[in-house]
Amino acid sequence: MSINTGKNMNIENTKAQMRKGVLEFCILSALSGIELYPTEIIDRMKEAKLVVVEGTLYPLLTRLKNMGLLTYRWEESTSGPPRKYYRLTELGVQFLAELATSWDELVKAVHSVTKPNPTTQSHE
Repeated sequence: MSINTGKNMNIENTKAQMRKGVLEFCILSALSGIELYPTEIIDRMKEAKLVVVEGTLYPLLTRLKNMGLLTYRWEESTSGPPRKYYRLTELGVQFLAELATSWDELVKAVHSVTKPNPTTQSHE
């Protein structure tokens, strides 16, 4: 469904921007307590209806690694080239905890604005 509200604005674009805004948080959360191969990360995102493609994921993983939030190890594969498994660093665990707190606060704030409270609605 696409609702055109202006020259360059439509609902799909807005939804895509919202997804991009939480993608980093979701990827870090997916790696919480476990190691994952990028294809496994993509599969987890798809299961959650957060479609992410390799062209988006790999640069993001590299950026998170360069920030010191992720590390990886290589594992030989019997069915192809070695695989790179990512996991959170200690800094990544701390960063994720802060993001989770911020996310909870943001969800509460958005909910308070988007879900009308019958006792506070103005009567015009």
